[in-house]
Amino acid sequence: MWGSADDTVSCIACGEELSREDAREYDKHGDRWDRDGKRFEYLCKPCFRGLAKHSRDGLEDALAAAGAGRVDDAEFLRRFLAAGREEPPGGEK
Repeated sequence: MWGSADDTVSCIACGEELSREDAREYDKHGDRWDRDGKRFEYLCKPCFRGLAKHSRDGLEDALAAAGAGRVDDAEFLRRFLAAGREEPPGGEK
């Protein structure tokens, strides 16, 4: 489950090959502490430092609402950015 320190992994951002011991675990669901049944991906330290560490709550819903995987990239970005500029529900007016 934990693997060996001798394991080699690839950084999912830049492709660098490095020892698992020198890598940082990445959980696309944002919950790296719940380990049951998961296979982690890895990032090298420089790529990990470059990540935004913001909450991912609601991200999947926002991606789906913007048409991720269903519309072309330009349309998806237009929708996603437009939705990001909207006032959140219950915000001040």
